[in-house]
Order: sequence, then C-alpha cells, then structure tokens
Amino acid sequence: MTENTAPSKRSFALDALRGFAILTMLLSGQIPFGVLPSWMYHAQVPPPQHIFNPNLPGITWVDLVFPFFLFSMGAAIPLANSKKIEKGIPAYKIIFSMVLRGFILVGFAIFIAHVRPGVIKSTPDTRAYILALLGFLLLFPVLGRFPFNIKPVLNYAIKAAGLAGMVVLCASITYADGSGFNINKNDIIILVLANVAITSAIIWYYTRSNLLLRLGILAFLFAARLVYPEVSWGKWLWKSSPVPWFGMLYFQQYLFIVLPGTIIGDLILKWTKNQKQDTNPVKNTWSNGLYILVACLLLLFIPALLVGLKTRLVFETLLFSSGLLIIVWALIQKAKSNTELFIKKAFQWGAYFLLLGLAFEPYEGGIKKDHPTMSYYFVTTGLAVFMLLAFTIIIDVLKKKKYLQLLIDNGQNPMIAYAGITNLMPPLLAFTGLGPLFAKIFPTPWLGVLGAAIVVLTLAVIVSFFTRKKIFWRS
Repeated sequence: MTENTAPSKRSFALDALRGFAILTMLLSGQIPFGVLPSWMYHAQVPPPQHIFNPNLPGITWVDLVFPFFLFSMGAAIPLANSKKIEKGIPAYKIIFSMVLRGFILVGFAIFIAHVRPGVIKSTPDTRAYILALLGFLLLFPVLGRFPFNIKPVLNYAIKAAGLAGMVVLCASITYADGSGFNINKNDIIILVLANVAITSAIIWYYTRSNLLLRLGILAFLFAARLVYPEVSWGKWLWKSSPVPWFGMLYFQQYLFIVLPGTIIGDLILKWTKNQKQDTNPVKNTWSNGLYILVACLLLLFIPALLVGLKTRLVFETLLFSSGLLIIVWALIQKAKSNTELFIKKAFQWGAYFLLLGLAFEPYEGGIKKDHPTMSYYFVTTGLAVFMLLAFTIIIDVLKKKKYLQLLIDNGQNPMIAYAGITNLMPPLLAFTGLGPLFAKIFPTPWLGVLGAAIVVLTLAVIVSFFTRKKIFWRS
C-alpha cells in the first residue's frame, strides 16, 4: 500500500474529536435529570439527589467531554499559528491575536450567560424565547465568517452594529429577581476555555522549538498544584483573581490537558509538512486490517478505563491497560511511513500520559473530575490521544471520512453548536409545539435520553448546514 494518507490543510480527525466532545457535552446536559444510572451523570454528582460529593472517586463518559475539548483546543494551536509564523508576521501581532481571541471568548461567555431563556425567566415564556433567539442571531454579525468577500469598512460596521445590538439587548433584560446585566455572570466552561486559550497559546509560541522548556513550565505548574492544599502562598496563588470577571489562576490547572495537546499538535503539524515535502514517500508497511485492529484497540481503552475506575477496580484496570498498551505497541513497532511514524510517536505520548494518570490514581482519594485530580488530567489526556489516533486511521488511512462527517462539521463550528442548544433549539421546540409533544412521546427516563439525542442530532444537522455553507463563528 502506497503512502497516500496525507492529511489536508485541516486535521479532520482533530475536527471529529472536537465535534465528538461538543455533541456529547450537549447531550449530557439534555438527558433527564436524576433518574438514570450514575454512569449517565458526572461521577461526583450521582442520582437521585445530585448532591455534590467531592469524596466520591471515579469518572463517567460525561466527565470526558470537557477534557477532550480542551485537548482539541491545545492540539489546534500549532496548526492555527504556524502559517502566521511562516509568513513572518511579527511576534507582537501574533501574541495580540492570541490575547484578542481570549477576550472575545470571555465576551461570548458573559453574553451567552445573560440571554438563555431559562436565565431570562425561570419558566420561559414567549418573550424569553424571542429574546434568547435574538441573542443567538446577534452573534452572527459579531462572530460570523462568511463565504463571500466583504470590504473591511463594511465588515467592521456590521460587527459594530451586532455589538451595539448585544449591548442594547443585555441592557433591556430584567431578570426574575429584578436584577439586570452583571459582568460577573458568565458561562464557566467558556470562561475556562478563554483563560487557558490565551496562556497555552503564548506558552506554545515561546516554546515551539523547545519542548523541554514547555515540559519545564508544566513542572512548575505541577509544583504549584501540589502545594495548593498545603502551603498558604499556594492557596493564595491558586485562588487569586486579579480581574474577577475575566477569571482566576485556578483555571490554569487545565493546562495539564491543553499543553499536552500542543505536543500532539506539533506532531500533526510535522506529519503534514513531511507529507507535503516528501517527493518520494516511503510505502506503508501496515495492512488495512492492522490499522482497523489498532483503531479498535485504541477505542477500547475508553470503556475499559471508565468501567474499571468507576467500579474501583483500580489495580485490575492498571493491569488491563498495561497489557493493552503492550499489545498496541507490539503491533505498531515496525513503523516506516510518515503516517505510521506519526501514529507511533503520538501513541507513545498517549501511553505515557495514561500511565502517569493511573500512577496518580490513589493520590487525592482517587480520580475525580470535581475537584479535578492529577490523575484526571493525565488519564483523560491519554484517552483523547487514543481517540484522535482512531479517528485519524478512519479518516486519513481508511478514507472513511463520510462516517464521521457530522462530527467534523460540528467540530469546525463548535460555538454555533454550543449556543444553539440553549438559544436555538428551545425556541424552535416551543414555537413549533414539538416540546410538549416530545414530553408525551418520551415519558420514561431512557426514552427521554432518546428524545435528548434527537434534539442534539437535529442541532448537529443544523450546524452541519452552516459549516457546509461555509458560515462559521470564530473568536
């Protein structure tokens, strides 16, 4: 088999991973509350009361979606900024664009938290749905990138008009408790993403040619994280928040996921360049059957880790994972082509992070998402690497991109998907009468999951439509 597996200008496997993360994130927020098995919710807030228990170890599939998205963001940083560097754009302009992107995300986090129908009114009515839908539409002129050329002056005018509309909308809303706009009200998930997006991008920029320095920065972060519970200055540093509405240093703990993502992003970038520059590529030595087997084994890690750590079979999970790592390592040992070498190198990093996470599992009372433990950062990072490699095999090697196209489309437009689940779908369901109908059709808990899946799938199709029409939201 010849070496014909070059990725395109984008890493579609990375898009698919991001799409998987965003859609499962949305699904987790739509499933019936409090009546399903504990593995259908965050492990530390089990049913039926959903009372937060920080002493309850284990993770579920719901606990994977956020770190998978963080990892995807990190892996995209080298791909998004390498061309700017190659073009000779000055460092200050590149850094400014990184910071600006973060501030736009902060603005998105604040705005979207103010215009959700359930926030505008505890029991949404027609007015709340209209205002929520208007908030969704106003994001198009502000964040939208369209498939046609617009003169810069007109483009700025459109964005200014959109921003003015957002300001007027937020200023005109009076909430159920009588309060109005509050800059400290935000979407915590987007706010965390904004904070680590800035930090990780800047760290990558200044360590892009020095991986050891990047790992050294992680080591200092590791030290700050370890002394946090024990040392007064550590607590002060970790909980400090110079600008409360922007975030706190506590958010930087997620660099333990994002920075490893940049390492894999560097490997993707190198793989892409080698494919383009190699005029006499080495032929693949692995058969399609071997690729399929490797992809299946990589995906097997996810249910194995979730079940093993949730049921507290920690030692058995370590043994099983180690054996599985050895099997995959033996299968991919003889790597010669660019694609094979990329998979082998990325797998090594994934295996390292997974084993590091499992080594930390007993620390802090076992793996937990809330409050996140050292084990959580590294186990989820390893699993994200393995899913990315499985998607790479499916898309770039086996050429079955069509089977993951819906994930890819949503991964390229995650902001529309994220806002759409709260500001587009509820108004549509209310105005069409489908909301009450769904309640009758899907009355039981598991049927409720099916109804939630239909809502998320419908949104995914809508987002896919925008993506295919080349209408994107970009920070």
